[in-house]
Amino acid sequence: MSLAAYCVICWRRMGTSTPPPKSSTYWRDIRNIIKLTGSLILGGSLFITYEVLALKKSLTLDTQVVEREKMKSYIYVHTVSLDKTENHGITYQARKELHKAVRKVLATSARIFRGPFADTFSTVDIEDHDCAVWLLLRKSRSDDRAARLQAVQEMSEARHWHDYQYRIIAQACDMRTLTGLARSKESDLRFFLHPPPLPSLKEDSSTEEELRHLLASLPQTDLDECIQCFTALALSESSQSLAAQKGGLWCFGGNGLPYAESFGEVPSATVEMFCLEALVKHSEIPTHCDKIEANGGLQLLQRLYQLHKDCPKVQRNIMRILGNMALNEHLHSTIVRSGWVSILAEAVKSQHVMEASHAARTLANLDRETVPDKYQDGVYLLHPLYRTSQPIKADVLFIHGLMGAAFKTWRQQDNDQDLTEKVSEDETKYTTCWPKSWLARDCPALRIISVEYDTSLSDWRARCPTERKSIAFRSNELLRKLRAAGVGDRPVIWVSHSMGGLLVKKMLLEASKKPEMSTIINNTRGIIFYSVPHHGSHLAEYSVNIRYLLFPSLEVKELSKDSPALKTLQDDFLEFAKDKNFQVLSFVETLPTYIGSMIKLHVVPLESADLGLGDLIPVDVNHLNICKPKTKDAFLYQRTLQFIRDALAKDLEN
Repeated sequence: MSLAAYCVICWRRMGTSTPPPKSSTYWRDIRNIIKLTGSLILGGSLFITYEVLALKKSLTLDTQVVEREKMKSYIYVHTVSLDKTENHGITYQARKELHKAVRKVLATSARIFRGPFADTFSTVDIEDHDCAVWLLLRKSRSDDRAARLQAVQEMSEARHWHDYQYRIIAQACDMRTLTGLARSKESDLRFFLHPPPLPSLKEDSSTEEELRHLLASLPQTDLDECIQCFTALALSESSQSLAAQKGGLWCFGGNGLPYAESFGEVPSATVEMFCLEALVKHSEIPTHCDKIEANGGLQLLQRLYQLHKDCPKVQRNIMRILGNMALNEHLHSTIVRSGWVSILAEAVKSQHVMEASHAARTLANLDRETVPDKYQDGVYLLHPLYRTSQPIKADVLFIHGLMGAAFKTWRQQDNDQDLTEKVSEDETKYTTCWPKSWLARDCPALRIISVEYDTSLSDWRARCPTERKSIAFRSNELLRKLRAAGVGDRPVIWVSHSMGGLLVKKMLLEASKKPEMSTIINNTRGIIFYSVPHHGSHLAEYSVNIRYLLFPSLEVKELSKDSPALKTLQDDFLEFAKDKNFQVLSFVETLPTYIGSMIKLHVVPLESADLGLGDLIPVDVNHLNICKPKTKDAFLYQRTLQFIRDALAKDLEN
């Protein structure tokens, strides 16, 4: 007001004064104009400076307080002032309008110099090193898929952040981003919050009893015979175990448990294994997965996982159940909220191939952002375990044989060193899974999958006594699972050992009869057979001759030289493979194999391993080691690698 009054007085003086001489009037007017404009500029500058400082003060928090709270890893948002006296009057309204204008200027400059700032952030005084965190969080929720993937990649590559910044991401990111971080190789484990506290067990209860109640709560009717068998066995054994614990007496007469050495010791871990194996079978049924989740199964499985950290077998079965549940997308949010992602993120980085692959399967089933395929039980990813920018151009599938497994069949040939020391050694010297360690490094553009299925030499050792699965039944089952995993969408190389080769032949023949499976045939580039008994095995003859001792399983019986099914399979496949011009490479053992401590047998002779197509290479090893190279430089691996590269040469170039 004083400034305006002063201006009015000056103008009046200029208007009422007598006209001075011409020259003096001219300079006096200039001086008056300078005084007037100078006063306006000075006064305006002081006013704007005051308002900007007031604005800064109102938007800036106490630095020491902020730093103390940041160390607590909390997330804070700015709120309006609680002082009601500040929210009225003309001065307040004027300042409010000025603050709005300044905010617009700040937001505009931020967009120009820093990128697309969110409206929320434009009203907050964020430190420079925190801007990236919030911008990445916003970007991770973008409608643009490419932007979301880039945001997750940038988060995973962050190395200079403080602990509280990782915690901000952990608390603020959505399920999609969290899963992406878990599937990123370089992600820091600080991105993942610890699982929430588990609910307390009921009074006078135990994990074994809770597990039994969970299994008993699942539907028991209209089930596959094998599921009924596993369930009945688990409930029977757990009942006896619980009775022994509560009654103080151990009741003999169970169905084959390795009982404790003393009467006071109850093998609860073994009983839990029976229950978990039954739950694995139940989790293959979507409606049963819903029941498991509704009855607190996720929390109970997490408790068991933590209790049995030194028991890989228990942990693997838990991972199998979780991987099966993750096939149902409506359960994803529940799995994430229960805290399993942090456990999986740690497990997938394990040096133990089985632990890492089981976790990778579950995470892949949770990651609908980048993985369109679904990995059912028994189909395991060996490479890539994580999200990758490397385009995948072909698939290589490993199918084990009789009494084999998805991982142990494909290990490096054993030597005299202690196996416990090998895990920590350089994988170029020893590996527990050469397709994952060697092949993935030599051919990074491949997706490598290993398949697992149950087999037995004798019905005495069958895991499910009611199970009688023929090669035809298993091939259809595996074919369905592999197609669900996207096999056939890219060029394919099949690698098989022993009976696994017969399954590959049967799968390809079955796929040729189904139009929906035609892509598998069209994209098959080659097949590698490691000692596959195309014309039967001596093992089958030996087992049949002493059948009263061994009671050979159906799988073994089908390997007999006089098996009509085996002869039909060989004749049909040979004609089919020649027509499709498949590339084939076969290896065969020349040394006998010890079965137990007394039996020495040449399992697959040279004439039986001859498909009648492609190269047949004898190798001086036994049946078990025919698929286990001694070193990475060994002929067995190098010839396999050469075949894969040659068969996929055009596909890998493109």
